[in-house]
This record gives sequence, structure tokens and C-alpha cells, in this order.
Amino acid sequence: MREYTIHPLVVGINETDQGVMTYLRDYGKRIYLPIYAFYLKGGDQNILVDTGLAEFVVPADVSQKCGFAVMEFEEALAGIGLTPAAIDLIVHTHLHNDHCENDGKCPNAKIIVQKAEYEFLMNPHPVDHRYDPDILDGLDVVTVEGDVRIADGIDVIFSPGHTVGGQSVAVNTAGGRAVITGFCCNDKNFPARGPAVAPGVHINLAEAYDSIQKIRRIADILIPLHDLAIGRRKCIPDQAGGET
Repeated sequence: MREYTIHPLVVGINETDQGVMTYLRDYGKRIYLPIYAFYLKGGDQNILVDTGLAEFVVPADVSQKCGFAVMEFEEALAGIGLTPAAIDLIVHTHLHNDHCENDGKCPNAKIIVQKAEYEFLMNPHPVDHRYDPDILDGLDVVTVEGDVRIADGIDVIFSPGHTVGGQSVAVNTAGGRAVITGFCCNDKNFPARGPAVAPGVHINLAEAYDSIQKIRRIADILIPLHDLAIGRRKCIPDQAGGET
């Protein structure tokens, strides 16, 4: 099976409450929330997982506080020798606006989303305001249902709850099976003891709980979708093939 390395690109950052990540935990604790696009290197296609937020507003001292640079989408891609036009495939964890606003800059990309997520995008419930039904207009969208292999060594894993059609992305690496979560979370969702903590934002709490337990169970390397520590890493696993 083909092996990949995963390259986190920090293409935005917000300040929010930890309780947005962890259900009934740590409300009132302010945190930075990095927004990522992940480049999967090792195949014959240029593959991104998510594209991030288009509006680029970054606090002046965020790099010093967080330990990484936050770059606009085009700048982040240039740092790994790519342009938006070079992207062949975008795999979306879900379609909240902070994960897909740069899709339109990638004119040659095929976009893979869960059918349930795409249908919700087209007719979002008012309870979740983070969907823009026009955001993928004119783009090459391919819908899938459930767990699907999308390339040699890359699978999507249906992970509903945070949204109706979230999908985690499992990537074969030299360090084992790395899984980019299909739901918004950080390291606090995965305590050393006890079950994983459901995302603080969810459309179905029971499904969100079940999804996060499943992903924790199957991952050799966990990549929480908004974890600060991920932004400090150039490559997952490291170039030696191990995990740090």
C-alpha cells in the first residue's frame, strides 16, 4: 500500500472558547483555534484535506504565542512548491465555511464530500449558520456515501454528529494509520484516561460521541482538526518515519 506524509498548512486562526471543542468541559477558557489545510504527499495526485477560511485576519503576535506562521492559502501552498491550480483533489472533512472557503481558488480540483453533507449544504437547517449553499457553485463536486477508498492508501470514514455528513480521512503512513478527524476538536477531546470527549458543537450528540470513540480506536496517529500542536509540525509522521 502506498505511504504518504501529511503536511499541515495553517491558513487561518480564530480565538474562541474551549467549550466549542469539548462538550460540557472548560467553558470560559479562551483558546486559539488554528484552521488547517492538509497536503497529502506521496501519490500521483496533489491532494488537500480541507482548504480553510478565505477571510484572513490574524492577531499581530499570534506566531510568537502559537509557535507557527499563519499564511494565506496561496502563500501556504507556495511554501510546499504548489499553486492552487496544481491541486487535483480536495477531500472535505465537512462543509462548515472555515473548511472550504478556498475551494474556488483551485480550478482543476475534484472535490469529495459525503452525500449527506452536500445535501445539508444545499438546504441547511437554521440551527447551523456556518453553511453557504453557494460556496461550491460551479465546482467539480463528487459525493460518496459511507466509508470509501478514494486512493491507494487513503480512505474516508463516515463520522457524523458534529455535522450530518462528516468524514474523517485515514492516511497510510510510515508511522501507521494517521486519521484527520472529520469533526472539530483539539487535544482536550482525547484525555489520557477515559473516553474521548464529544465535540462541543454538534448536530447530533450521540452520533458525535460514537464517531469520536471510533476514530480514537482505529487511529495509530490522531490528528485533531483544530489542535495547536499540529501547526508546529512540518510533517506527520516525521521524515524518519516515526511519530513524535
